[in-house]
Amino acid sequence: MSERKVLNKYYPPDFDPSKIPKLKLPKDRQYVVRLMAPFNMRCKTCGEYIYKGKKFNARKETVQNEVYLGLPIFRFYIKCTRCLAEITFKTDPEKTDYVVEHGATRNFQAEKLLEEQEKQIQKDREEEELNNPMKILENRTKDSKMEMEVLENLQELKELNQRQANVDFEGMLQEYQKYEEDLKRQQVEDDEREMKSMLESAQVKRILDDSDSDEELQKPQCKKKTQVSAKPTDILNENPNHQTEKPKRESWERSVGKLSGNLQFSGLVVKKATCPKANSTTLKKGIIVQKDSPTSFGAAEQNAVTLPVSKALPAQCGQTLAASSSSLSLLGAYSDSEESQSD
Repeated sequence: MSERKVLNKYYPPDFDPSKIPKLKLPKDRQYVVRLMAPFNMRCKTCGEYIYKGKKFNARKETVQNEVYLGLPIFRFYIKCTRCLAEITFKTDPEKTDYVVEHGATRNFQAEKLLEEQEKQIQKDREEEELNNPMKILENRTKDSKMEMEVLENLQELKELNQRQANVDFEGMLQEYQKYEEDLKRQQVEDDEREMKSMLESAQVKRILDDSDSDEELQKPQCKKKTQVSAKPTDILNENPNHQTEKPKRESWERSVGKLSGNLQFSGLVVKKATCPKANSTTLKKGIIVQKDSPTSFGAAEQNAVTLPVSKALPAQCGQTLAASSSSLSLLGAYSDSEESQSD
């Protein structure tokens, strides 16, 4: 097998290139090329703007019987992107530009025409001066007069501005230098003021911290002094207002308050009632109370009065008495059952 990519091809010894048939192509043959629009244009049919750099698949052909210094001129055919109207333009090697032939108008054409007109005037003037030396002298005198007039007008404008302004440039520079110095001085003062304020705040904070630490050290010393046993003679030296000081409140009094203090929280905490211990004799017969002292229990029956349990004991002890009576009754029932079994 031969190579896929061949650089040198084999030519037989009897090869004659003149015998190869040549293709006879027409001179106005068209080729399809990919190009970009060389300038801004507007379609005459629909008014669509075609901007410079837009890509087209164009047909290219060589213009017949038009040559500039041996350089051929090419014509291009494109279609409008909106209405598909045909637009043609060709190369202009004399001006290194393109010329629209049909289907569109070039934008900013007026400026280009003005530049071309100025160039044409300059060219005609050079041709006249080339053949006529007197014309050269006349043109030079005209140019010098124009320059003098322009300079005079500029001088008049400068003088008019100076009259109206009356500006002293040296004074302006001095004022600007003073302004810069004042600005720098103000910045330095602001920096110093900020530094002083920061130092003062730091000192105040340090003093407060030191005072807090001193107070913490003094508190345990006071506690130690109170713990020392007082002498009998120290009572005379005590502060008379010491007895009037309020006692320390308990934790439950801080949160809720005293029972007798605030009526709103008086019902939250209730003191437990103390009941006298009841014996079996007092439960059966009642509580014996003396006539002289209603709270003391009497031993003599002649000077005593028996009261029922419900009247003698307070109402809060009712539940405890009922529980004890029920347990005694059960105990009695249990003892009766044992006696009947033994009989």
